[in-house]
Amino acid sequence: MSTPRKLDLPAGVRRGTVESGRGTFAALEALPPAGDCELGTALLVPGYTGSKEDFIPVLGRLAAAGRRVFAIDMRGQYETQGPDAPAAYDPGELGKDVTAIAQATAAVHLLGHSFGGLVAREAVLGGAPAPCSLTLMSSGPAALPGPRADELRLMLDVLNSAAPDERGAKVAEIWDNALEPQAVADGVPAPIIAFLKERMLANSPAGLTAMATHLLAAPDKTADLASRNVPVLVLYGEDDNAWPPAQQQDMALRLNARRASIADAAHSPAVEAPAATAAALTSFWNEAEGAGTAAMVTGLG
Repeated sequence: MSTPRKLDLPAGVRRGTVESGRGTFAALEALPPAGDCELGTALLVPGYTGSKEDFIPVLGRLAAAGRRVFAIDMRGQYETQGPDAPAAYDPGELGKDVTAIAQATAAVHLLGHSFGGLVAREAVLGGAPAPCSLTLMSSGPAALPGPRADELRLMLDVLNSAAPDERGAKVAEIWDNALEPQAVADGVPAPIIAFLKERMLANSPAGLTAMATHLLAAPDKTADLASRNVPVLVLYGEDDNAWPPAQQQDMALRLNARRASIADAAHSPAVEAPAATAAALTSFWNEAEGAGTAAMVTGLG
């Protein structure tokens, strides 16, 4: 899970909700300092066990370029309510949510982090009008591989060991026995640990179970996405420990996409290297809109 380093909102960022045709979604909204939104709005979608707070370090930087930016909690995540039906968390259904939120906010740029990338991809493939751009941040072409997948299977085994109406207790067990001890060992400050606990326990157990299942079985839809001719940026930390960087680079080639490898970052570049991440996103979005003539930042290509 992404671990924010700070929870204080930058100037110009506010908490709120987005009312859409698919329901109400908790959000952070960032506006340019001068209030003039001359560039296209962006919508940021978090990953598994994540939330809108994962984007706090980049929101102010992105808005400073002259655009409105929304970061959301998907259904069943943290401060957005979700049903108990597992089918509600199918990536296709979550993609419909993202499409509805994009329509409600007039967003033209979609960004999905990790599992959120699979969801944003579904939004593009779902038949709605294509966005101006799509960014896949630390997200791969198919199912999560390697050690992170092994960790997720262990978590899923714990969740599936209980009846659906008893899985809330299993979420607390996962926090108490695994996630909190790891956060303490990593030296995460106490206020951030308190937030991580609140967020984890607020997640829908049905959502956690269904999303984990999809993460471990996601099909490769790269060819389908390439056929949509949407400008794509594949952005990842140079030390990503989820989908290997080489796999994401290959996906970028198959998509004929822009690529940004962010130095000094792993799976959460928005947290680990926010300045470089925001610069890469702003440059890509400007180019996708035809709003800028500057060359893409070093590392894109």
